Amino acid sequence: MQRLEFFVPSFRRFAAGVGTLSLRAFDLDQDVPTLHSWVTQPYAQYWGLLTATLDEVRAEYERIERTGYHQALLGMHDGRPAFLMERYLPAHDPVGEVYQPAPGDVGMHVLVAPPEQRVRGFTGAVFETILDYLFSDPQVDRVVVEPDVRNTKIQELNQRMGFRKHSIVTLPDKQAWLSFCTRDQYAEATRMNEAG
Repeated sequence: MQRLEFFVPSFRRFAAGVGTLSLRAFDLDQDVPTLHSWVTQPYAQYWGLLTATLDEVRAEYERIERTGYHQALLGMHDGRPAFLMERYLPAHDPVGEVYQPAPGDVGMHVLVAPPEQRVRGFTGAVFETILDYLFSDPQVDRVVVEPDVRNTKIQELNQRMGFRKHSIVTLPDKQAWLSFCTRDQYAEATRMNEAG
């Protein structure tokens, strides 16, 4: 079975006006309580863990850690937990049953923490950090996402970052917009975003 390699154990990026954003491996002992406090809030309804207990969240991330094809990373903002990113190999995920995964495809999920104070451009900077991280792996050619069709906010952000909608697909837990972003599409979107 193909395994997801830890290409970069940590990743750091400075975003003007936002601060330093970084990624590190998710630590079950340290990070589960923080993640539980995020996923059980109404804004995180599409994460599917609104009523989960602390033990259930831990069990889910223990399962992810064991798969070998799914990895969780904690995102930090100036050294404080601020977002969660998961990457996975679509060929080993239910999404791989609704399209033909290509070599170089990597799947991605993201959850941003509820803000203690709003920072203009923060979510966009988080997405750029994640995509910079994923595309820093020379084996990654395309990022795959499958947001719930009802989650229009994430779809708009995906589009701004260069994702293109492919089709609505039925997954075990949702109807989703299967969308793709190639390295070139992301580079073009970044240029357009910088141009205003």
